Amino acid sequence: MTTHRYSLGPVRAMNELFPAAKFANKDLNFKTRADVIRHYTQNSLKADRISGVDQVKVIKENEEYFIELSGSASVAILKTFGDRHSQIFNSKNARKAIRGKRLMERFGVWNPLNNYSVNKNPYDGTSKWTLFPPLGLNVIGQKGLLLLHYPPWAVLQAGTFENAMTMQRWGRMLSAAGVPADEVDLYKTFIDVNPVAAPGSGESEYPNDYMPIMMASAFFDGPEDRDYIKSMLELYLTPPGWPEDSKYTLPLLICGSPLYDPQAPGWFRTAYTDILPTLKGESSGVPYSIPLVDVMQTGKFKVRPDSKRETPYFIGNHMIAAGVTGKCTKDASQIPDIRQYEAQDLVAATFLKLYTENPNLEPEDAKAQACKRWYGNESGTGVPAPPDPNDALTLCALAQMDLFFKPNPPSPLYNFEEACKRCQEAKEKNNPCGSPIGPTDPNKLSC
Repeated sequence: MTTHRYSLGPVRAMNELFPAAKFANKDLNFKTRADVIRHYTQNSLKADRISGVDQVKVIKENEEYFIELSGSASVAILKTFGDRHSQIFNSKNARKAIRGKRLMERFGVWNPLNNYSVNKNPYDGTSKWTLFPPLGLNVIGQKGLLLLHYPPWAVLQAGTFENAMTMQRWGRMLSAAGVPADEVDLYKTFIDVNPVAAPGSGESEYPNDYMPIMMASAFFDGPEDRDYIKSMLELYLTPPGWPEDSKYTLPLLICGSPLYDPQAPGWFRTAYTDILPTLKGESSGVPYSIPLVDVMQTGKFKVRPDSKRETPYFIGNHMIAAGVTGKCTKDASQIPDIRQYEAQDLVAATFLKLYTENPNLEPEDAKAQACKRWYGNESGTGVPAPPDPNDALTLCALAQMDLFFKPNPPSPLYNFEEACKRCQEAKEKNNPCGSPIGPTDPNKLSC
């Protein structure tokens, strides 16, 4: 049996970065913060597909938390995991979120609706905030990185992102793009521009939006002592063992559509204005220049001016946007049409997969290849028309799964095989909006 022990960090800091045991569902049986840390460490080991770790101990000693990993796994892999795990939570990375929180408290903008209901949904309840950096996700094995808005409170309660609707749907997109089943989790690693767990159906959607772009820019970006977002991006985009001769880092998918949760692209727009394409013109004799972060936009950037490598990026929808705002419309070339949503999301998943096959691929070429597959053209414009009949069937089936949901808990009414059968038996084959498989719910129809 091999054993590897390492320090995760000071007790005081870790107690702020890992949620209190009382917030978790009772069936997880958390009693102490050490229980919480052990749980998320086990989840990360699983996400990284590290087998042979029979025991994870969390020990509080000399005002620090130490983690001890024991089992048949090699010392080398345990040390690689432990070194990076400790680095994630050091003062140069995740702990910068604490400084952002302190500043928010000082200005009186931390959880401004504390003890008030965020909406009418009894499951969301009252407004609750706690810092929540990437917990239980990949530490060393990621094959791409996602940039999102903030983690929902339900994830903190469940102790995992795996059951979240967003991640379940993203898994379907990755599988449809051809990612092997045992590698899907390696494409689910993400950083939030606001590392604050809060009720998932309320904080970003009530009228005054207390988790806006400005919150990320003001409190989790900025000077070196609290540039949490850029520090975490720099770290996660170059996992341990990344080839020294690699031209690029891992690719970054920036998630947020104009119709749903646009905060991550909005932060990217304010942080990297100078490297973005611009819309230039003149109105009433006054020239304008507008930096763009449009869905399906791609390019490359450096996280910091002195970063060693550039990062290929792609702007995509928020992964759950199709299920929330997707509809059957008369124009399948534009969102919110469900067919357009599915094609855009499949392009995003394919973009990440292509970089696993060729890490030095130019982002414009990756986009062109992905668009050719799901649109039938290299620009990703117009009505999606996948040349491969199997891809056309897949797109239709995924749309059916997003159009038809059952409650408690919300989940697709049809599984993938059932949805494929419906698409094949429709009067207009592979049209998810056609008769008789199209929706009759007025909320899923639009002129």
